[in-house]
Amino acid sequence: MSTMTIRCDEADKRAAAEVAEYYGFDLSSVTRAFWKQMARTRCIPLELDNHEPNAESMRSIREMEAIVAAGGTGKSYDTARSLLDAARA
Repeated sequence: MSTMTIRCDEADKRAAAEVAEYYGFDLSSVTRAFWKQMARTRCIPLELDNHEPNAESMRSIREMEAIVAAGGTGKSYDTARSLLDAARA
């Protein structure tokens, strides 16, 4: 067995401990589980994606910005059904 000391911001430690407690764990157990998963999967189990919008999303964002800049609000629909019908047309 080995012991490790980790330096971190106290606020981060408290926030992480709250999350761990919510799931019924302590920080030591979560840290051990993180290392075990890393060894088992041979990857670092962190989400490192910056969630950049794809090209289609960017076109939609620019389209909506242009509508708003022109003073428009776009087409409105009274019901979800009418919106879906218009989308299918």
